[in-house]
Amino acid sequence: MRKKNILRPLSGILILGLLCSFMMRPSKKNIWMIGDSTMAIKAPDKFPETGWGVAFATKFKAYAEVQNEARNGRSTKSCIKEGIWTKVYEGIQPGDYVFIQFGHNDEKVHKPNTGTTIEEYKANLSFFVTETRSKKGEPILLTPIARRAFEGGKLVDTHGEYPDAVREVADSLGVPLIDLTTQTSNLLTELGEKGSISLFLHLPEGYPNYPKGAVDNTHLNEHGAETIANLVVQAIKEQSIPLMNDLKKR
Repeated sequence: MRKKNILRPLSGILILGLLCSFMMRPSKKNIWMIGDSTMAIKAPDKFPETGWGVAFATKFKAYAEVQNEARNGRSTKSCIKEGIWTKVYEGIQPGDYVFIQFGHNDEKVHKPNTGTTIEEYKANLSFFVTETRSKKGEPILLTPIARRAFEGGKLVDTHGEYPDAVREVADSLGVPLIDLTTQTSNLLTELGEKGSISLFLHLPEGYPNYPKGAVDNTHLNEHGAETIANLVVQAIKEQSIPLMNDLKKR
C-alpha cells in the first residue's frame, strides 16, 4: 500500500516532465526556396554541378527543413506559369520562410516564355512577397549571384538593372534583402580571375559526367555552393533575421 502511494507522485512527475519536454520542443518549420539553377538541386548525372541551396539545407537544426523548389532555367515568370509557385504557396504554413532568388533567366528577354521586363520582374517579386505574407510566411529576397565574367582582369556586371529591381522591391515592401550580387561580386574580385575558377564548374576532359570537360562560369561546383551558402548564413546572422535561431551551432 505504501509503495503505491510513493509511486503515484513519481509517475505524475514523470508524466509532467514528458509533457513539458514536448511543449518546449520547437515546432517544425519549412524553409522554402524558389529560384534558378544557381540554387537548385541537380540530377546525379550533372555532378559536381551543385546549387547553393543544397549546401544551405545542411545548415539548420532537424526541425527546420529546407524545401528546395528552385529549378534550372526558371524565371519569375516561368515559376508562376509552370505551377511551381502554386505548389510552394499551398505548402506554406505560418512561420515558414520563403527565399526568393531570380534574375539569371528573367534577363533573357529574347525568350518570351521566360524573360521579363524590369517592371514584370518587380511585379512578380512583389506577388511572391504578398502571397507569402498572406499565408503568414516570411519572405526573403535575394539578388542573383554574379557570373564569373572578367575583362582585362576586372570583373564585369552581367545582370544590368535586375539586382537594383530586387533592392527596390525589398525596400518598398519592407522585406529582408540578402544582396548576393554584391557579396559574390566582392568575393570574385577578391579571389581574382584565376582564383575564382575554384567556385565554378571547370573540369578537365575525361571527367565523369563531363567527358569533354566543362568551362562554366555561371554554375557552381560543390565548393562554390558551400561558399555561397555560407554567405547567406552570414547575412542572416548580420541582419538578425529570427531564422538565425534555427541554424546549427558551429
